[in-house]
Amino acid sequence: MITAVDTSVLLDVFLPDDRHGEESRQRLRLAYDAGAIIICDIVYAELAPAFRDRDALDRALSTVNVACSPVDSGIAYEAGLRWQRYRAAGGSRTRILPDFLIGAHALTAAETLLTRDRGFYRTYFPELS
Repeated sequence: MITAVDTSVLLDVFLPDDRHGEESRQRLRLAYDAGAIIICDIVYAELAPAFRDRDALDRALSTVNVACSPVDSGIAYEAGLRWQRYRAAGGSRTRILPDFLIGAHALTAAETLLTRDRGFYRTYFPELS
């Protein structure tokens, strides 16, 4: 099974978080035991500010066996359509397009998404587990 991982889960582990760190670590371990762990380039970009340089980020991702998987035009198109529906239904700008890119990537490239923001992804990506 392939698991896509959202930014917050990795930040919980990389920047020790007293509230969510241990649970995120355990869930990452379970995802790894079940198969592969991937992130899209949007998550990679969101992680970058937390590290002093690219090598440090790449080493951190390597320690938890995370592979990068790119967002292609099909994924971007799907994200754009879902974001458009969200805005048309009155969705505020608190949800930005990168959230939809992460969801569309997980929908296309993985069987499941590991996130702390389950309510949002269940609403706009109900096909995801």
